[in-house]
Amino acid sequence: MRSTRTLETDVVVVGAGLSGLVAATGVAAAGRRVVLLDQEPVASLGGQAWWSFGGLFMVGSPEQRRLGVSDDVALALDDWCGSARFDAGAADGVGPDRHGYAWAKAFVEFSSGEMRRWLHDKGVRWFPLVQWAERGGHLAGGHGNTVPRFHVTWGTGPGLLEPFVRDALDLHRAGLLDVRGRHRVSSLVVTDGRVTGVRAEVLAPSAAGRGEPSARDVVGEVEISASAVVVASGGIGADHELVRSRWPASAGTLPARMLSGVPGSTDGRMLATAARAGAALVHEDRMWHYPEGITNHSPVWGRHGIRILPGPSSLWLDADGGRLPAPLFPGFDALGALQHITRRGDSHSWFVLNRTILETELALSGSEQNPDLTGRDLRLLADRVLPGAVGPVARFAEASPEFVRGRDAAELAAGMNALVAATPEDRGHVDADALARTIALRDDQVRSGLGKDPQVVATAAARRFLVDRVMRVAPPRPLTEPSDGPLYAIRLSVLTRKTLGGLHTDTSARALDGSGEVVPGLWAVGEAAGFGGGGVHGHRALEGTFLGGCLFTGRVAARSVAGELA
Repeated sequence: MRSTRTLETDVVVVGAGLSGLVAATGVAAAGRRVVLLDQEPVASLGGQAWWSFGGLFMVGSPEQRRLGVSDDVALALDDWCGSARFDAGAADGVGPDRHGYAWAKAFVEFSSGEMRRWLHDKGVRWFPLVQWAERGGHLAGGHGNTVPRFHVTWGTGPGLLEPFVRDALDLHRAGLLDVRGRHRVSSLVVTDGRVTGVRAEVLAPSAAGRGEPSARDVVGEVEISASAVVVASGGIGADHELVRSRWPASAGTLPARMLSGVPGSTDGRMLATAARAGAALVHEDRMWHYPEGITNHSPVWGRHGIRILPGPSSLWLDADGGRLPAPLFPGFDALGALQHITRRGDSHSWFVLNRTILETELALSGSEQNPDLTGRDLRLLADRVLPGAVGPVARFAEASPEFVRGRDAAELAAGMNALVAATPEDRGHVDADALARTIALRDDQVRSGLGKDPQVVATAAARRFLVDRVMRVAPPRPLTEPSDGPLYAIRLSVLTRKTLGGLHTDTSARALDGSGEVVPGLWAVGEAAGFGGGGVHGHRALEGTFLGGCLFTGRVAARSVAGELA
């Protein structure tokens, strides 16, 4: 029988990702003793943020102004609310989305100046060419970013983590921060209605590298008493069965075959643990998964997928070769496209494009898929504006069977159908003649020089923005232009990623119970808290808001905890 060791500290933070690091270092910097726990080895410090592209939603930034982009808080908040579709009464402080709305308003204001100044003072810098993610394509007041707001961190995810890891090391040396990997919290200690600590299983040491699966053998137990506990454990993206059980029936059915955009440790266990201690989970059916996933040819974790970051020119087809309806174009409305696919019952969809579009418009998400930006390599970065695909995209095009090539529509359709036939979980058939007709109709619209096809019109309009014209949107030409060939079809799978709901919190990041009352001693941040209030995004996100939400909630919680313990 294992004995349980005991320990006392001021604050326990559960989860050593970005939000946990921000919260832990913020409280420790205020002079409080902090224990930071994570079930993974210390080699995985930083969690999902390390694997990210490092994109941040910022409003009215110097980078935007230098590119001639006019943006302000009012416009950004209109875009946010048009995407979120908060329930009635949220803006008036009533209803189930009241806290989510309050966090959204505060975050947009934070993103318009304070966030950049804070991070800049810590040494963080950004790629000067702001990207236009989630373009929307809906009417004014609907989903999407009116202007480009996606600021890529110079150094991507690792670059964003650097100052907080540095702070953690300094605070550890000062005796204020104790970072303990291989500690899996099994329960919260509740005394007279207040959370007063955690019980954790000590897992066997592991040599697993960052993101790799690690064993779950329990070798000990520890109980840590604390005046405050902060949950920063992330979401549920690695547990596909849990994801399916939470997916709303109104949005169709998630397929049996999905890819994971997060390591296996993103299992949602801590959310259930906090709920057992009285914290309320809200909006669990709100999620943000991607329809543009491809299987990683060099996987790190199970079912490891990579998201394609597309420009707007590729045709997007369902499993039977039909075009997705407007405005479900590449890069416009990720959740709308996903729900169209799941409502059809499809397991996959297709991008159809040619070599020139592939070389000009396709990028891949993730720090490891962008060695130029991650490594701050200017020479390698120059390849993005030179002819040819960037290295990681070119490698996928060569190594991945999901990139199908064809000299014409008939050969392309044959390759697409062969790939589906070789995948037991997939269904669908693309008719060669229908595919040729779809391509021909699109090409006629391009040749007209004007056109009525909304995707062709939107693609031409995108090139009015300097960054798109230089590096993200190919000149409008027929897909069948011989000099731009061959044709490509890329099979896209559902890629699990983010939980938009989570632990219900007030605007100080304090956890709330089912009646909306504060759970004394308990805070929640990052994805575990729906990035603020149990659902700062409502039903849809604008991109760059997940890392930003981790930063903001961690910062708010640190100040709240430090203030309460003062």
